[in-house]
Amino acid sequence: MSNPNDHVGSPKFEPSPSPADVENPMAAEGSVGVTGVLRRWKREDLLRRGSLALRGMAFLFSVLSFIIMATNNHGDWKNFDRYEEYRYLLAISILSSLYTGAQALIKVRELSTGKFLFKQSSSLLFDFCGDQIDAYLLLSAASSAVPLTNRMRESQDNIFTDTSASSISMAFLAFFTLALSALLSGFKLSNQSYI
Repeated sequence: MSNPNDHVGSPKFEPSPSPADVENPMAAEGSVGVTGVLRRWKREDLLRRGSLALRGMAFLFSVLSFIIMATNNHGDWKNFDRYEEYRYLLAISILSSLYTGAQALIKVRELSTGKFLFKQSSSLLFDFCGDQIDAYLLLSAASSAVPLTNRMRESQDNIFTDTSASSISMAFLAFFTLALSALLSGFKLSNQSYI
């Protein structure tokens, strides 16, 4: 039920929120700005450390894939170099190891010195493109080796096929970590100020 003292069309009075500091209202607004900047710095630091961790993991998985496949020689038909798919996987694992290792070293240098090796905007673009290219190459190489390994396992399951499957698994793990790194690089690139 409406109050008879309320008039149609009359504005209701609501008190304005009082500032925290009545004598200096700008001080309260300034502290919010400083807090926002500190939160942004913490977030950027977390992104840098996360990027380094993902690249380090991708490097580890790429090196493991390379080493496992390179040592997959068990005589006669059980040598990786007899199969084009396995040679392709080995080559891409080497390429991925070099890329992710160099990127990890660059990120360690950036974190320790606080200085970028290249201009920041071009570095972010290179990170994004390089992560995507390397991730797609790893996915392509691992995917090409899976059918061959499955065919071999149907007839004979032995140490050669197990080792091949291990190398393929490491390549897939390297792909997943590089895909996450590419997402992170894309996020950092999209938040880059171009002013």
